[in-house]
This record gives sequence, C-alpha cells and structure tokens, in this order.
Amino acid sequence: MCIAAFIWQAHPLYPLLLLQNRDEYHNRPTKPVAWWDVDGCEILGGRDEVAGGTWLACSRQGRVACLTNVLELHHLPKAKTRGDLPILFLKSTKSPMEFAQQLITDAHQYKGFNLILADIPSKSMVYASNRPKGDDINIQQVSPGLHVLSNANLDSPCPKALRLRKSFKQMLNKYGNNEVMVKEMVEKLMEDKVKADKSKLPGICALEWEFELSSIFVETDTPLGLCGTRSTIALTISAGEEVGFYEKYLEKGVWFEKTINYLYLETFPFFYVLLFDIYLENIK
Repeated sequence: MCIAAFIWQAHPLYPLLLLQNRDEYHNRPTKPVAWWDVDGCEILGGRDEVAGGTWLACSRQGRVACLTNVLELHHLPKAKTRGDLPILFLKSTKSPMEFAQQLITDAHQYKGFNLILADIPSKSMVYASNRPKGDDINIQQVSPGLHVLSNANLDSPCPKALRLRKSFKQMLNKYGNNEVMVKEMVEKLMEDKVKADKSKLPGICALEWEFELSSIFVETDTPLGLCGTRSTIALTISAGEEVGFYEKYLEKGVWFEKTINYLYLETFPFFYVLLFDIYLENIK
C-alpha cells in the first residue's frame, strides 16, 4: 500500500510539490532513483526489478506520473503490470486527459490502480482509476489545491489520508511563502507510524491486516517477509522549471538518501538548445 500527498498549482514557489511513500516487501528487488532510458525517452525514478515498472517518475519534458494500488480482497491472476502505466505516459506525447481516455479500452486488464498524470508546461493534471470493478474508468481533472492519494479514490477520507492531509497543510503553513525543507517534511510527515482506530477501517480485508497498513509509514512482518515503507520520495518542481527529486530508500536493511536536480525543458526549446549547441561547435 502506498500514499501520496501533493499541492498542485496552489503554491507561490512550486507548481507541484509531492511526497510519496512506497510500501512493498523488503526483499523485492528494486533500483533507487536514477535516470534510465526507455525507447529513447529519459525517465527519472525508481524501478521495480521484478516487473520493470515504477511508482513515481518524471521526464525531461516536465511530465510526472504517480501510481498507488487499490486495497481489494481479490486480484486478477494474470493482470498487466500497473507500474508500466507511468512509463507509458512519460513516453507519450498525449496530454494527460488524452492518455487517460486511451486507457478506457484496457483498464480492466490491470489490478486496481490510482494514477496521477501531470504535464507541468500546460498546467494539466488528471486522476484516473479503474476501480470500483465493473464501473467505467474514473477520469477527472485535478483542481488546484492540496490532495491526498492512498488506496482508495483521490481525496477519499480514510484515516491515514486525513491525518496526512492535516499534517501536510500544517507544514505548508509553517513555511508560508518560503522554500520548503524536503528532508524535514519527509521526517515529520512521511515517517508517521501512528495507526488508525480499528473502528474506522474500511473492512475490505482482514481487520488485522488493514490495521497494520493504517499508518502513513508502514512496517509489518508477514509469512513472506518484512513488508512496509521502503522508499519515500519528495518531488519539487519550482516556478523556475527546476525539478528536485529526493529519495530516502531502504536497501538490505540500511537507509540511504539520494537527490537529483535538473531543469525540465519543453520539446521545442530542448530541440532548439541542441541545435544551438551544434551551431556553436561548427563555428569554432
């Protein structure tokens, strides 16, 4: 189970500021944040080495995709890999809405997913989900403001989503119009291990399992091994088009940190810069 909180087009310094915890078995092979090439498209993000997908990634063109799964009792036995969806969007030239609408035909072939698709240059963000089962895919424009995405629909009032929303808002108020300290936000917001009142859990799965998953930061032991939060990401995109990607991740029982910063460029300006570099080289 994963959870993300973000503020979209509602902060004076950041068109997008996003925090996400990825929950997974600790023994599942995973690569930390890095640049990787997919069919000529440079993607920045972590990577699941079992299925090859990702849970949060961005591109040099100012596109971002974020994924969480949906809490459900039964799963498709031969489903497509949800982690491919962010990659497919980042490779695509379609708008977030166009890409989401394209998913209508085969969304049922995936296990339950929540997907955030954003294009920063066009100020467009879309939420898509293929749950509840049997319904048409849920597609909606994301309005400016603070949002939380857990394992139900966007902004669903589950206990840990409400808790994260409240603490995220308090932290933003503390910083005001100033630059945020992402490491402090990760420590104070995303490492919260307080569990929910059992009476407020949704009752979809076994009560004890839901209880173990009810904190923002998850850690639990299972017959298949340790499971829980093994990656926390803070993604900042500034009004000056600078992207900051900070990840705190667990590897072989040890926590590491990694930060990558870059400037995103729209397709035409990026092409123009390349041509300009070639021109300068030729006149030397």
